[in-house]
Amino acid sequence: MSWANPQWLWLLLLLIPIIGYHVWKIGWKNTPSLLFSDTSELQKLSKSWRSYGIWAAPILQWIAFGLVVLALARPQYENTTVERNAEGIDIVLTLDISTSMKAQDLKPNRLEAAKDVAKSFINKRVSDRIGLVLFARKSFTMVPPTLDYDLLKKLLGDVEMGTVEDGTAIGMGIATAVNRLKKSEAKSKVIILLTDGQNNSGEIDPVTAADLALSYDIKVYTIGAGTRGTAPYPVNDPVFGRRTRNIEVNIDEEMLKQIANMTGGAYFRATDTESLKEIYNKIDQLEKSEIDEIIYTDYTDLYPRFLLPAILLFILALVSDQFLFRKAIE
Repeated sequence: MSWANPQWLWLLLLLIPIIGYHVWKIGWKNTPSLLFSDTSELQKLSKSWRSYGIWAAPILQWIAFGLVVLALARPQYENTTVERNAEGIDIVLTLDISTSMKAQDLKPNRLEAAKDVAKSFINKRVSDRIGLVLFARKSFTMVPPTLDYDLLKKLLGDVEMGTVEDGTAIGMGIATAVNRLKKSEAKSKVIILLTDGQNNSGEIDPVTAADLALSYDIKVYTIGAGTRGTAPYPVNDPVFGRRTRNIEVNIDEEMLKQIANMTGGAYFRATDTESLKEIYNKIDQLEKSEIDEIIYTDYTDLYPRFLLPAILLFILALVSDQFLFRKAIE
């Protein structure tokens, strides 16, 4: 509820002198018409309800005055309707699920970190269709571009390594994503590819796949996931059991930069989980959907709810003063 004329509320301060006047008039101004040398016996007389009725009229007038002031301030109920017109983006998250993603330079490992950060990225989108492509030696579509973010996050959470033969087919991952976007009519089409290695399998070269993306006006952002130098990697040792050993990190950054530059995207290197979060935040800012909002606000006046009771109370105060408690007042 809002007030169209809130300045009238200052009139409520007049209640202070009005109440003070009535209290003075009824309580102190009237002097007794009969004098008694001893009033102790009079104190024992019980008071009837009519003796208290002298206060009815002024109290009703006070309440009525307050209601009139509230009515003058014009209380209103706001009914706001927001009309959104969103021009969304089609995005395909393309994720490497080769066994090298078990490396623990990103916590708890590269794959789990990539999944968690991707979920946060999805939560920030409003009207974009987002799909999921996975690749190792082969690539496949896990989720086609959709607005069902709950389903997308659930299936993303179920992603595991070992579902396809091991390897790193970056070109196939891009080509599969392009196949999902080539018929899209969205104003912008984006592939976000995350890998931790070098292309070593697949029928399509990554640069050729990037050229295919360019032909369909698809932008590719590439992310190299892994620290520089070596990274801890879990292994099952027949003698010492499960332990970690350091493996060399080999990311073909030149190739990933070339893919991004060809398509108008950008390349990023995530050396830890925090830097991966920052990368997705940057991409989120770079690829924003345009949302036009038109706000309609209707106002419903509520002053009759205050004015009508005020009129009734003034009438009741008049009846009380002139008829019900007239003798008590006199």
